[in-house]
Order: sequence, then C-alpha cells, then structure tokens
Amino acid sequence: MTIAPVFWRRNFNLPPSDDRLFQVDPESRLLAHCHWQPRNRLQAPVIAIVHGLEGSSDSNYARGIAEAAFSRGYNAIRLNQRNCGGSEAFTPTLYNSGMSGDYRAVCEELIRDGYSEIFFVGYSMGGNLVLKMGGEYSERAPAQLRGICAVCPALDLAACADALERWDNYFYQRHFVSGLMERYKRKAQSMPERYPLTDFGAVHSVRRFDDLITAPNFGYRDAQEYYEAASASRVLKDLKIPTLLVTAKDDPFVPFSSILQAGAADHPAIQLVAPYHGGHCAFVSNQPGIERFWAEQRVVEFCEYVRLAGRRTENTQRTRL
Repeated sequence: MTIAPVFWRRNFNLPPSDDRLFQVDPESRLLAHCHWQPRNRLQAPVIAIVHGLEGSSDSNYARGIAEAAFSRGYNAIRLNQRNCGGSEAFTPTLYNSGMSGDYRAVCEELIRDGYSEIFFVGYSMGGNLVLKMGGEYSERAPAQLRGICAVCPALDLAACADALERWDNYFYQRHFVSGLMERYKRKAQSMPERYPLTDFGAVHSVRRFDDLITAPNFGYRDAQEYYEAASASRVLKDLKIPTLLVTAKDDPFVPFSSILQAGAADHPAIQLVAPYHGGHCAFVSNQPGIERFWAEQRVVEFCEYVRLAGRRTENTQRTRL
C-alpha cells in the first residue's frame, strides 16, 4: 500500500500554476506553485499543501489534493519546503521537521493578501509541521486560518526514527537517507564554507543523519534533542483550530501508538480517522475515479464541512441579532 502510489501513473486535471515565493525569514523564501480560481480569486478559500520528507510540490498526493480542491472552487497552493522541488537557491539553510514558523509566515502573508478562509494540509513530515504550527498558535490563531488537515503525521519524531530502524523498513530507510545525503551534498557544493563535505562515515539511518547533520546545523545537541523540540506532540494539547487527522493503523513508520500517546483520540479539536489499512500516506481504495485515493477526498470534504459549519454559526448569530 505504501509503495503503490509512488509508481501509480496519474493524470491531474489542473490549470497551469503560477510560481510564487513566500518570504519566511530574512534569508529564505519558499517556492510555491499556485492554482488560482479564474474568477473572484480573493473570495475563494485557499488550501496550502505541505509535502513530506524528501517529497516536493510535485508529489502525487500534493497534486491530487490540489486537483480535488480546485475542482470545488478552492485556490490550491502546492508548497515546497526549503531546498525541495529545485528551490535550493532560495535559502541558505537545510530543512527540518520543526520549521513550523515557515508556514505561519505563509499563512500571515495570505491574510495580508486578503484571503479570509485558509486551510493547511500536511503529509507525514508536513503533517507534523502544520500540527505544530496550530499548537503554537493556540488561542492566538488568526480567524482566517479555518482548519488543519494532517495525513499520517510524524508527530513523534523519535518514535518514527525508531520504527524506520526495524528490519522490515530497510528499503524505506535507505530511500530517505539516500535522498537526504544527496540533498546535503548539493548544498555543500553550492555553499562549501557553510556545509563542508566532511567524511561522515557510513550514514545508514535517518537518526544518524539527524545526529551528524540536522542537529548541529540547527543548534541542537543531538538528534534526540532535535526530535523533542520539533515534534508536534509536544504542543498538540494547545491546538484549538478544527483539525482532521487521518492515519492508518498499519502505517509502517508512523506508529499508531504515537498518535494515541499524543492524545489525538480524545482531543476536542481533532477529528481522528484511523482505518486499519492505508499504509503511509497511501490509502488506495478499491473504488474507481476520484475515490481511488481515499484520503485526498476526505481532506477536501473536511474543509467543506468546516466552511459550512462556519456559515451556520454566522447565520445563527445574525438571527439572534
């Protein structure tokens, strides 16, 4: 289930995108591919999509959600994390799972543009980032941020790193480590004064990569300190924004126990949907057409539900007045 969507040939019915750079700190910008509604752009809701580890705005799920949302009248923004999707020139830093401030900056820029209904959806690492953003906002979340969706969020990074070290996850681990090391080498070639091509020895795990590269480059003592600081589970209790969390009980490297231990099942702001099967960010159904990739449709349906609930509340308030 986890592997199938990677090789599944998909055709997406999306209009050409406009490129946009979001300034997220004085030195860094995120590259986004934006599909704007042709009429009344500012009146249309916005869905911003954050990909997972070693993904990009071109990942199939990012395009799939953009297609589903655009067809229902949303502006769809496919974001690249720092250095991803060919955006190395737009930031001097690497990327990591704790950079939720980047997405607060995107949200606040969209608010300044005049958008009044904004939703964020994140997959895997991106799910951790958008949940962490929501928890950090707490009661101070802007009214324009209407909802958050997280699919198979890696909200306990240490638990996910441990799961990847199981023998049956060897190929997933190798895929991630290979991509991370290649990305680091490209950064080192472009900025050798900041990222030396030191002989790191054999790096066979994500945890080892984070110990040797991620942690020291972002001021953490080691991978464990980085995981503790960057995991959304640390701030999930403070989340107040309506949230959909979709995960699979058979996810090979986001343990369902980590979702439960974070308190997602009993959280008043979270709607937890956890089928037994779905793999990691896959959820391939036996239904044809738009239901084939089941989670993508659930994300957009949740956003529509939140919007409808908001309209009902506004109408009730007007009636009372």
